[in-house]
Amino acid sequence: MAKDMLVAIGEALIDFIPDKTGCEFGEVGAFSPKLGGAPANVCGAFTKLGGRSRLLTQLGDDPFGHKILHELDGCGIDISCISLTDKANTALAFVSLGADGNRTFSFYRKPSADMLYSPEKVREEYFEEAYALHFCSVDLGDFPMREAHMAAITAARKSGSIVSFDPNLRFQLWDSREALRQTVTSFIPLADIIKISDEELGFITGETEIEKALPKLFTGSVKLIVYTCGSGGAYAFTRKCRAFSEGLKVKAVDTTGAGDGFIGSFLWALYSGGATLDTLETLGEEQLKTALGFSNRFCAVSVQSAGAIASYPTASQIKDKL
Repeated sequence: MAKDMLVAIGEALIDFIPDKTGCEFGEVGAFSPKLGGAPANVCGAFTKLGGRSRLLTQLGDDPFGHKILHELDGCGIDISCISLTDKANTALAFVSLGADGNRTFSFYRKPSADMLYSPEKVREEYFEEAYALHFCSVDLGDFPMREAHMAAITAARKSGSIVSFDPNLRFQLWDSREALRQTVTSFIPLADIIKISDEELGFITGETEIEKALPKLFTGSVKLIVYTCGSGGAYAFTRKCRAFSEGLKVKAVDTTGAGDGFIGSFLWALYSGGATLDTLETLGEEQLKTALGFSNRFCAVSVQSAGAIASYPTASQIKDKL
């Protein structure tokens, strides 16, 4: 059976994108609803590039939940494992954008439907065709979805899938910053690939330089670390090799979903380049640099349009626009 599918677990939500940038929430005149949520975005990137993906989550049985289902299905993402519930509403996130395209979020999820997704809903057969499992930290709080993540990681390990973790820190969703730090550091050793940004490095590791942080990140099962620096480029590290790819200088309109697009396209580049769980530790500089460069180009196109999945390019669009 072909192992060609990306499985992601976690939140799918509606990002409300403002009608203008460079202002505070109170100055926004209108918001446009866009499909979002990091795991959904990663699936979207992988699928836009020609891959297959599946999302494990729960949505409210409400208009926003049905909108998300319709749009995920329209993107070609497998929605057969998504649950609906009347116990909570679909998560919403209102976004304000600075003049540089960077974002501030205001979340509506107390609780949201995704938080109540239980481990009993995760089945081993969901991973029979899984090339990789991807997850983030948004849904790792003290609620049922955290245990569902553990069940998914266990199933992915049994299937021989790569496990990918992007902390994707959202401080306003946690009552305690220390609880967030401890949660992230407890899940890092469970992954094969860690994607971390320059803005997250100090909080998670206590180090401001990636070279000093590497020993703290190479724990447990970790085989590959992807370190992103926005327009400053991106690095990849194994225990034996390192690679760097310069970022592309473009005018950012909206960076929503850029990090998700990076790791989604990076996982696609690894898959299409023939990398497997068994070969992650032995990837060479050129293969890593090629994957990083591809993801840098992917993001350079994405940030020039609004939204997350809606802004993600296909492989041919990357060539056309750059």
